[in-house]
Amino acid sequence: MSSEIWEPVGVVVERDPIFIGGINLWEHKWGSLHEPRVTLPHPSYPSQKHELNIYEIKSGDTRIKFAAGELSNGVYGFYKPAEN
Repeated sequence: MSSEIWEPVGVVVERDPIFIGGINLWEHKWGSLHEPRVTLPHPSYPSQKHELNIYEIKSGDTRIKFAAGELSNGVYGFYKPAEN
C-alpha cells in the first residue's frame, strides 16, 4: 500500500482534455509504473472509493506521475501526488 498522498486533478469524459503541468495527459502514451494500485475517493462523491492504476508520461525532459481510472462508463478520474 502506498503512503503517498494524492490530490484530485479532475474528472473528464474519455479523451476530453485533462492537464497536469500544462500537459494534456491524453496526448501521450501512458506507461505503467507497476506500483500497487491506490484506492482513492471520487472527487465529487467522497464516499465512493475507486482503485486506480499509477502511470507516468514523458514529455521532453518532463516526467509526470499520476493515478487514473474509469469512475463510471467513459468517465475518468485523475489524481497527482500532492506537493509537499
